Amino acid sequence: MKVDIVGGGPGGLFLSYLVKKQFPAWTVRVFEQNDAAATYGWGVVFSDVALSFLEKADPAFFNRFTARHVRSSHMEIVHRGVHVSIDGHCFSRVARIDLLQFLHAECRAAGVELLFNTRVDDVTMLHDADLVVVSDGVNSRMRAQLADAFNPSFVRRRNRFAWYGTTQLFPAVSLIFRETQDGIFIAHSYQYSEGMSTFLVETDPLTWERAGLGEMNDAASRTLCERIFAGDLGGHELLSNKSTWFEAVTVKNERWHHGNIVLLGDALRSVHFSLGSGTRMAMEDAIALCDGLRTHGADLAAVFDYFEAARRPASDRFQQAAAKSLDWYENVADKMHLDSVDFTYDYMRRTGRVTHEDLRRRSPALIRQYERLHGETLS
Repeated sequence: MKVDIVGGGPGGLFLSYLVKKQFPAWTVRVFEQNDAAATYGWGVVFSDVALSFLEKADPAFFNRFTARHVRSSHMEIVHRGVHVSIDGHCFSRVARIDLLQFLHAECRAAGVELLFNTRVDDVTMLHDADLVVVSDGVNSRMRAQLADAFNPSFVRRRNRFAWYGTTQLFPAVSLIFRETQDGIFIAHSYQYSEGMSTFLVETDPLTWERAGLGEMNDAASRTLCERIFAGDLGGHELLSNKSTWFEAVTVKNERWHHGNIVLLGDALRSVHFSLGSGTRMAMEDAIALCDGLRTHGADLAAVFDYFEAARRPASDRFQQAAAKSLDWYENVADKMHLDSVDFTYDYMRRTGRVTHEDLRRRSPALIRQYERLHGETLS
């Protein structure tokens, strides 16, 4: 078979590696519009739970994949200047460019053909492929061309985001909530290398307007955010990499495949970073699609049915939980009056999927604080 993959993000690259490893005689090509050294953003973070799928699927790859990751054993909430530690939550972080270059090397070693600086706008360009995988992101051009076939839907969320980096190190995955005269600003921050951290800033649209961010250029925007989070940044600057303010868009598709074409990763469904990693979901997609090919070979109808049965239920559950998480962030002003431990507890249960007993098992130190505060054991 000849397999063409459009989009050289983690999902498309991992799929190409898996397929070529499973079927060495097949031709597997990845088309990526950008240069091999180009990347948007800073770090990528995985929870240990999120990485367990990878260890199960390919232990040797997992060991290579995580060898240079930065690890931490807890989270931290900073609420009204109070630092609350959340035990029992381990995370693995890596620079996005390092992740991509690691996958490039794995793909080349397996025999995948990587075609950089090659833009595919028209599906007819891949007319000789037996299988076409569309993995070109939230704003997929291939999906847009075939919108009548996939029937995508888009929900634009309220809050605004700017994705910065900084040399200030945040060893724990940290969420920092700062109240200003204009409103509340939130920083999602974590160290991902020896000398760098991600520092993603979030705020609601009214605060964004009151602060004048719509009229500011990149430098002025960074200066404002540096002032708001001065106590957290410790004199370190915020760094920009195309760090323009954006709104999160939730993408769904009624149909996941058409003819010999199938969607994967963010082109298929977007996952908001407030809940989990879109990278993780895309890589899980890759495992399921490769499993379908291993089971059904060139019978693409059966492969696509296998893929959808394996991934649609999890995808729907994850998006439902992500919507509740987004609701929590968008209405955080209503929570700021809480005690810092209560605020953290409310955050941890924001999706409705985590119970008090779940937290007792996983984060006993946090629950001890919560129960001391309330003077009783709750369930």
